[in-house]
Amino acid sequence: VQLQASGGGLVQPGGSLRLSCAASNMIFSIDAMSWYRQAPGKQRGFVASISSGGATIYADSVKGRFTISRDNAKNTVYLQMNSLEPEDTAVYYCKAVIKPYDYWGQGTLVTVSS
Repeated sequence: VQLQASGGGLVQPGGSLRLSCAASNMIFSIDAMSWYRQAPGKQRGFVASISSGGATIYADSVKGRFTISRDNAKNTVYLQMNSLEPEDTAVYYCKAVIKPYDYWGQGTLVTVSS
């Protein structure tokens, strides 16, 4: 599976961005897809995931602000990010799980700053 993440950029606090992760495989063949992020000087951490059945999980820090969704026809998973805060600044990575393997995209930078 090859993953291509896009949609990052510079946004002011309170703004919104939508990240996309396009997969080379049909995403309904993938067990789950997730977003992680890594802020400068910190370890990579979980943000959100969506299972093959559509079940979603979010990190507490993004609940109510971020929404993960997918478009099977486009083999793409999205992360809609609203009410962005400076603490959301990070490189965002998408991950696909086809058990027992994990596949990572290259990351897209999100900077939240005034």
